[in-house]
Amino acid sequence: MPLQRRLPKRGFTNIFKKTWVEVNLAELDEKFDGSEEITPDLLTERGIVKKGSLAKSDGVVILGRGELKKSLKITAHRFSAGAREKIEAAGGKATVAELSRGSKPDHKE
Repeated sequence: MPLQRRLPKRGFTNIFKKTWVEVNLAELDEKFDGSEEITPDLLTERGIVKKGSLAKSDGVVILGRGELKKSLKITAHRFSAGAREKIEAAGGKATVAELSRGSKPDHKE
């Protein structure tokens, strides 16, 4: 019998782990012009986020990698601190959306 089958399994699986679909500012700067309001649904329509991955995750998080030259109105479930600063510095607006999935409760005890 192989060694990996003889040894016991180690560790655990966190059942409260949150998974996020990550989108960088550089992608948003390439795909959108300044007049559109960006939502998670629009990201799936444009092909930036896969529909199946959005359904399996807890939401969309916007990360600050890249430069933003347009003032965009972005609605997402979470923003990194750097992304929020870059969006506001470009004259845009970052709005936090509520999580639409009710199956995963938020346990912050």
